[in-house]
Amino acid sequence: MAVGFEPHDHVCCIDDALSIAEQRCNANRLQLTPVRRRVLEILLQEHVALGAYDILERLRLEGLGSQPPVAYRALDFLVTNGFVHKVERLNAFIACSHPGQAHSPAFMICRRCETIAETRSMPARGALGAAARTAGFSIERTVVEAEGLCPACQNTANE
Repeated sequence: MAVGFEPHDHVCCIDDALSIAEQRCNANRLQLTPVRRRVLEILLQEHVALGAYDILERLRLEGLGSQPPVAYRALDFLVTNGFVHKVERLNAFIACSHPGQAHSPAFMICRRCETIAETRSMPARGALGAAARTAGFSIERTVVEAEGLCPACQNTANE
């Protein structure tokens, strides 16, 4: 299921993602520091991708740090542990829509409004996986990003 283009209970979504992050950090003895938690909250608030400097500006305004390493260290931790994904096309970060589930994310990016929906992909099981196995290659990470128009922008274009 794609998350990002359809309405949902946003408060529940944020609470669930934060709860999963806290549980996984506790179970794996990882530190979800106040800055890391706040960066995750910022990314969960609107389901939009934000650049590191946009996040840093919000942290600065809240008194949580003003130097780039503050944001980059928090983002690195969150990406490494699967709570956040980097959207390469936008050079930005977005909270994982499927926290706690092992998956390879695939992003559908609206070229007009830049809304992003995340879905799960299985590249190792499809044609890419077959080609990799034939070549003796082991896929460790994939980045799937599709660009197009979201339902809202399609409706606006048709009006």
